[in-house]
Amino acid sequence: MAAPARAARVVAIAPHLAELACAAGACDQLVGRVAYSDYPADVAKLPSVGDAFALNAEALLALQPDLVIAWDGGTPAATLAQLQRLKLKTLSLRVNRLDDIEAALITLGEQLGTREPARKAAADYHTRIETLRSRYAHARRLRVFYQIEADPIFTINHDSPISQALALCGGDNVFADLPQLAGALGREAVLQRDPDVVIWGDKDDVAGIEGFWKRWPAAKATRSGNLYAVSSDKLARATPRMAEGAAELCAVLDLARGKALPR
Repeated sequence: MAAPARAARVVAIAPHLAELACAAGACDQLVGRVAYSDYPADVAKLPSVGDAFALNAEALLALQPDLVIAWDGGTPAATLAQLQRLKLKTLSLRVNRLDDIEAALITLGEQLGTREPARKAAADYHTRIETLRSRYAHARRLRVFYQIEADPIFTINHDSPISQALALCGGDNVFADLPQLAGALGREAVLQRDPDVVIWGDKDDVAGIEGFWKRWPAAKATRSGNLYAVSSDKLARATPRMAEGAAELCAVLDLARGKALPR
């Protein structure tokens, strides 16, 4: 079966989609991006066509794209309707879970004419995730709170790839049952669930989060010293770098197991 024609001019309208296109071997085909698209570094040099929630139609049309990559489930319906009105060919990718990353790479390879590098990237990602899954399948499970902000307190539910990475490493998200993907919490709710471990990203509200837990020395995570920062860059977007972020989370939970207080 012949490979599809190579789309020469591609615009990705979410930061993780631009990164995925590059990982699939099509970085040289990207001609446009949206705000906060900054990895790999060359992506940040491309013309911007707005942000993930509002596109500049004039800027987008000026780039004469052969294909616009949208986020299925993330790109607003109004933006998708706008692309349809502009008669632009669109590929919508669903990338919400760890396993979606492998599938997205393969799809991009097929659609962008970069089948071989995309399949190689997908296979490498698959190997790294499955290695972690096997290594931590029987690890002692810890109750984990992943905190994004301190005022208001913000966290993620089970649908977040970060929560899935925690589960892979033997961590149970104490707010997996949150009704929405990310949401605010009251102080009492957090203290009542009293997690074994608190983890946050190094580009999140670091000072605020550290200050919050210093005010609660009786909390289990504070008493055991199980308060950790990890790399935001490797966890913030559903791309192959999630494998590196997951490995870092696993290493942190390994450290935490040696310090965790009995339940």
